[in-house]
Amino acid sequence: MAKLDKKEKAILKSYEKGEWRSVRNLKSKLKDYKMYARATLKKDKRINIRIPSQDLEGIQRIAIEEGLPYQTFITSILHKYVTGRLRKAG
Repeated sequence: MAKLDKKEKAILKSYEKGEWRSVRNLKSKLKDYKMYARATLKKDKRINIRIPSQDLEGIQRIAIEEGLPYQTFITSILHKYVTGRLRKAG
C-alpha cells in the first residue's frame, strides 16, 4: 500500500470509524452538484489588473506547484475569498 499523507490518513480513519454514510438520491444530488459546478466555473467576464511583477512571479510559482495555470489559480483564490472560504491569516 502506498504511503498516505495526513489528509488521506484522516479520511481513512474517519471511514474506519463508520462516520461515512451513503447519499440518498445520489443521481439527483450529482445532477444538482454538476449544475452548481457549471455555474461556478462559468467565466463570463474579463478584467485587466496591474500588479507588481514580484507578486505575479510568486503567484505563477505557487500555481506551478499546485499544477494549475496561473490565471486559473488567481480565479480560484478570488472565488474562495468572495465565498468566505479564504480568510486573512493571523
